[in-house]
Amino acid sequence: MLAVVGTLAVFGGIVAVTQISSAEDRRSNRTRPAAAACVEPSPGATAPSGTGTTRTWQNGRWVRNHWGDGQQSVEECQETRDGQAPANNGGSAVACPDVASRLPQVPERARAEVDRNLALLQSQIAEADRRLAAEGRRGEAFIRDSILAPLAGKRRATLDRITIAVDRFGPRPRGLSQLAECQVAPTGNTNDGNTNDGNNNDGDNNNDGDNNNDGDNNNDGDNNNDGDNDNDNGGNNNGGNEPGAGLGVLANDCDNSQLQPHDGFQNGNRCVSTAFGEVGAAANNPSLLITDFPQEVQANQPFTLQVSTRNLIRDRFLAAGQGGYYVESSLLNGDGLVRGHFHTACRMLESTDEAPGNPEAVPAFFVATEDSRGGREADEVTIQVPGMPESGIAQCAVWAGDGSHRVPMMERANQTPAFDVVRIEVNN
Repeated sequence: MLAVVGTLAVFGGIVAVTQISSAEDRRSNRTRPAAAACVEPSPGATAPSGTGTTRTWQNGRWVRNHWGDGQQSVEECQETRDGQAPANNGGSAVACPDVASRLPQVPERARAEVDRNLALLQSQIAEADRRLAAEGRRGEAFIRDSILAPLAGKRRATLDRITIAVDRFGPRPRGLSQLAECQVAPTGNTNDGNTNDGNNNDGDNNNDGDNNNDGDNNNDGDNNNDGDNDNDNGGNNNGGNEPGAGLGVLANDCDNSQLQPHDGFQNGNRCVSTAFGEVGAAANNPSLLITDFPQEVQANQPFTLQVSTRNLIRDRFLAAGQGGYYVESSLLNGDGLVRGHFHTACRMLESTDEAPGNPEAVPAFFVATEDSRGGREADEVTIQVPGMPESGIAQCAVWAGDGSHRVPMMERANQTPAFDVVRIEVNN
């Protein structure tokens, strides 16, 4: 594969977008021994194809979807355990121009057909990617003639269908046929050493030189208020110089907690000793908004959400399924902006008259998005939802997270957190 990549055009500035599903992981220790048995991932932890990782090429960057909060399929786990690189998880992959971002406003009457064909484009890429992983060593000519050329033909036919569907009810899209050609691009350490494609994904907590990563509960309960826990009985924090003085703070660390220490996995009834970390100024508070979504879809029909973020640097993600949950303190970049990612979740509501009664249920769709982009100016990310499982009312929510999955802290209590929610009608 390395030889093949060396002979093909290399895209510069490739950025990884990581999306991780919410399926729960119940492992009890943070580091799995090399000889540990591989087990089936939790429900919803793998993509519809059965793999743990899928990828697409959007707007000159890789979009990687890691399902299961960093969990792996049994096959991927076995390959990793045996010291092999997981199949198609490095080296090179098929990279195609993003189509969704080049479309005009899609009329509602054309949306269902357009979404079906956009999903088909992704399936075509996935199939070509599998062939590349299995047969890419056969050489550049084989890849060009037997993988990329047939893929381009399929894409042209699908792009023509999208053009016709939109043209029936709105302005005809221009130039979609130019998006048919794909190439092979490297998936490894690109983008001038920035965090991408595995540098800080998959639970690797020790990147960027940050000295409070490595999956450790890096404060051991000592960093909050100098370890003083003199308010265990509702006291006044000794003289009024400590945070919370006079408020009867009950605890500010885990020293006297009866719960076992949190271990970085998604388990409750634990006490987290990791320091909260850095809080940004009020003017730098992250914000986000769902800017485009369908009013209604059919059950199991793929659709997209457009999400705009501001003041959020999307470059930190510690895989919760591999022990990166609540273990890293919140971090700001040099401009005082929160470093992290954002989450998207969609669930079916049992009722619109009362709060859901099953908060522990795994949502029908959940991803966390990281692409090493974002900043003071608003920008937009496309989230591809594979569909909702049944008819009813779907609630889709987005919210910001720091590198270890907490909602970013705010300077003032009367600021609005970075979140947004929409409801979508799902029909049979």
